[in-house]
Amino acid sequence: MTIIARNGLIFQTDLDAFWTPFASNPGQNGSPSVVSRASDMHYYTPDGRAILDATAGAFCANAGHCRAPIVNAIKAQAAELELAPFRFTHPSAIALANRIAAVAPSDLTHVYFTNSSSEAVETALKIAIAYHNLRGEGARQRLIGRESAYHGAGFAGTAVGGTAGHRKLFGTVFAGVDHLPSTYDRDKQAFTQGEPEWGAHLAEDLERIVAVHDCSTIAAVIVEPAVSATDVLPPPIGYLKRLRSICDKYDILLIFDGSKSAFGRLGYAFAAERYDVLPDMTTFGSSVASGMVPIGGVIVRDKIHNTFVRGPDDTVVLDQGYPISAHPVACAAGLAALDLYEREDLFARALRLEPIWADAVHGLKGLPTLLDIRSVGLSAAIDLAPKPDARGKRGFAAMDRAFRDFDLLLHAAGDTLILMPPLIVGEAQVGEIVDKTAQAIKAVA
Repeated sequence: MTIIARNGLIFQTDLDAFWTPFASNPGQNGSPSVVSRASDMHYYTPDGRAILDATAGAFCANAGHCRAPIVNAIKAQAAELELAPFRFTHPSAIALANRIAAVAPSDLTHVYFTNSSSEAVETALKIAIAYHNLRGEGARQRLIGRESAYHGAGFAGTAVGGTAGHRKLFGTVFAGVDHLPSTYDRDKQAFTQGEPEWGAHLAEDLERIVAVHDCSTIAAVIVEPAVSATDVLPPPIGYLKRLRSICDKYDILLIFDGSKSAFGRLGYAFAAERYDVLPDMTTFGSSVASGMVPIGGVIVRDKIHNTFVRGPDDTVVLDQGYPISAHPVACAAGLAALDLYEREDLFARALRLEPIWADAVHGLKGLPTLLDIRSVGLSAAIDLAPKPDARGKRGFAAMDRAFRDFDLLLHAAGDTLILMPPLIVGEAQVGEIVDKTAQAIKAVA
């Protein structure tokens, strides 16, 4: 029997069978925080508290929680076709691929579905290596990530990721990886709203990496355009354009990891539109379905897709995939979510709300222990000073206090607090999020 304790925390004895993802339990006595239902901008605990969601669930519930049109589409699809056979397709997958291609930047026209953003990164990196192989350049196997980046929990994503805490338990993961420097320098960019003016020159470090390894060994560069699950790092003005130019110079593929930036977070369907930079591939995650059902994918340019499909008719085009990707229920959720995004004009709404959001969040400047604030689109990162005894302890304490004492859901990545509310957030709720965040920061100062 599950025993629900005060404030929605459950006793550890009830959790023996459940090993929680990322195994970091910020609740009291090692018990994780529990929610039992959700609606629009709120989660609800088993004891009835309404928790204002400042993280869009797992950074993907962009249309809000449990929206009726998506719920109804899921029900209808599950009653009609719940699973397609291996190597078969179905109408919802075809329709969703066409809808995504229609809102993607020009020449990103082919959609390869996965079950998550982590799988999307793995798939994109495999496509990159295979693409060069098919073109007779099999030595191009090296992958270039960036310091401070997070690209999911798969082996390739872990390898190209630039956060030591996510890699230290797994050794080298695999060889053949290098990293660009982080685009963030607090001394030169602190408290920037939007894209910082300093830092475009950091893209030039790709020239150094090419000189070390030779371009004939490099398959792809993968970067998050602006936001991730671990930070909000808007690209310096001109940085992505310069990176694109260097990749073109050496025939290196450029991949955008759009798992958190796609479908409205930056005011556009994809970050490529905001920055006017066309990658060779971009990934996306469950925000395409507003987080209602796990789904992800890779969108590739014609030149990549055409390289794979030019072989004999009876050959496997790409020997890569997941048996239940393009799941009918997930695709139905995606179609309904895209309808909601369009009908409520949520991408443009996010762009209009961005300056209001930025001004409100940056109003936290001056709070005790607060070191920096970065914002772009409807997202923000707040750096807190580490406690002397342990890095990350203050951030996780603030997240815990926000949930338990101030009815707010925010995310902590070490001592950095991440805010990414659903795109339906109202101006009054923006103020409420900022006020409650301030209370949590003061409580752990």
